[in-house]
Amino acid sequence: MRLDKYLKVSRLIKRRTVACDACNAGRISVNGEVRKASYDVKVGDRIEIRFGEKSLNVEVLSVEEVNKKEDAAELFRYI
Repeated sequence: MRLDKYLKVSRLIKRRTVACDACNAGRISVNGEVRKASYDVKVGDRIEIRFGEKSLNVEVLSVEEVNKKEDAAELFRYI
């Protein structure tokens, strides 16, 4: 699954276009490397999202195309 879509499906970022813009701005890194929105997310990847001074680190536990809002937190684990 594309990185921008995963961020939207997992509810880490609210909209896919915002996720795409964050990737293009270099605010999203996977396994320590800045990645584009087209990067293919795999189970076990570590994603870092930088919001100004703060950063959010998560580990991918599952990759699903469709997910309910209640189950979105099961797709990743905070580090």
